[in-house]
Amino acid sequence: MFIQTESTPNPATLKFLPGQTVLEMGTADFPSPEGASASPLATRLFAVDGVTGVFFGNDFVTVTKSEATEWDHVKPAILGAIMEHFQSGQPIMADGAEQAGSGHADHSGEDAEVVGQIKELLDTRVRPAVAQDGGDITFHGFERGVVYLHMQGACAGCPSSTLTLKMGIENLLRHYIPEVTEVRPVGVL
Repeated sequence: MFIQTESTPNPATLKFLPGQTVLEMGTADFPSPEGASASPLATRLFAVDGVTGVFFGNDFVTVTKSEATEWDHVKPAILGAIMEHFQSGQPIMADGAEQAGSGHADHSGEDAEVVGQIKELLDTRVRPAVAQDGGDITFHGFERGVVYLHMQGACAGCPSSTLTLKMGIENLLRHYIPEVTEVRPVGVL
């Protein structure tokens, strides 16, 4: 098994490409070791000293390290953990573990049509590009013209994430949906 790695805009996060499907649908975000029990692979990765976050996409795993940890020291152990997991035949997610479908929060009410348009633009224009960088951005809420988005994987804590939100996503949504006035991030859920 050959696992490729790619850097992401977040220097604390690397994208690992195992050359096979990681998740059939959706994404899975483990911003801390608590909750990693839902995934044997996430549990294995958090056992590597210095790992502070794990995120799964369709064909990639992103791993975030602590500030004090150097990639040269932790990367071989992460590659080993991913390889061991795929060779073990264990599932990525434990049986019965909940996995996000679209990843977007539900929203109903008078803004339902606008929210539908926001989610459509996120799914078609934003999320594919963000997945290339090893992360995901999902809809969290819409209130009085402000769109709240949750950043996951490489996007969470990325130095360029504010610029991406303000200059990229906010401009895109405001262009297509006049009801949108601003985009803001929400903290870790």
